[in-house]
Amino acid sequence: MFFNLFVTQQAYAESSREQSIAKAGILRVCIWPDYFSISYKNKKTGQLEGIDIDLSKEFARDLGVDIKYVPTHFGIFMDDIEQDRCDIAMFGIGKTEARAKRIDYSEPYLSSGMYGIASKTNPVVTSWESMDQEGVVVCVQKGTYMENAMRNNLRNAELMTVIKHSQREIEVRSGRADVFIADYPYGQKMIKVYDWATLLEPKSPTRQFQYAYAVRKGQPEWLKRVNQFVTDIKKDGRLAHFAESNNLLPIALTPEQ
Repeated sequence: MFFNLFVTQQAYAESSREQSIAKAGILRVCIWPDYFSISYKNKKTGQLEGIDIDLSKEFARDLGVDIKYVPTHFGIFMDDIEQDRCDIAMFGIGKTEARAKRIDYSEPYLSSGMYGIASKTNPVVTSWESMDQEGVVVCVQKGTYMENAMRNNLRNAELMTVIKHSQREIEVRSGRADVFIADYPYGQKMIKVYDWATLLEPKSPTRQFQYAYAVRKGQPEWLKRVNQFVTDIKKDGRLAHFAESNNLLPIALTPEQ
């Protein structure tokens, strides 16, 4: 009897996150509402759009609950997860060793390299390969994997870090920075929305960063359920469908890839 009680208590402890979600009837999802094609709040319509808005709704539907979005950004999302402000972060979170010390990652579902965004009129930075030279200022958003990548790889150019993503565009447009670093989703959106922007694509692919969902550490059964969702959307075509509808199919980790 003691053994049965122990097993029951252990199972309850391991699955307590999903049980609390079911009891509340709400899945709390941390998103960054400024992430083009991922979890973006459209300024014209006021509606959230992007692949992780679509997929988070699918996850909530699979769990049989409603959804509540919790705004965050890359600088604070791990705090939000640790302080139980959300059950899961779903906004294309790049997998890094530093972040893995504080959060647990799901299996990846997207993979992107890095791209530069510069002004079409910039006379110096006209390609990715021309970026790392003296006098050039490269802008990155603090807390992103691009920051560490550029800090480790730039040899001659100056690195500028900013807090808000919109500051990157401002710095480039003002001339204080020559180029800012983005991923595939953000880069594609920039050249579609802004006629001043040009996309600098490396001739040789940069390091690919895998994107995943993130949960609080120490919840193996909840992580297992999240991974099951990732497996399901890859197999049943939902990942490919929503990647295509958000123009992200080239970076989606579908079974064909």
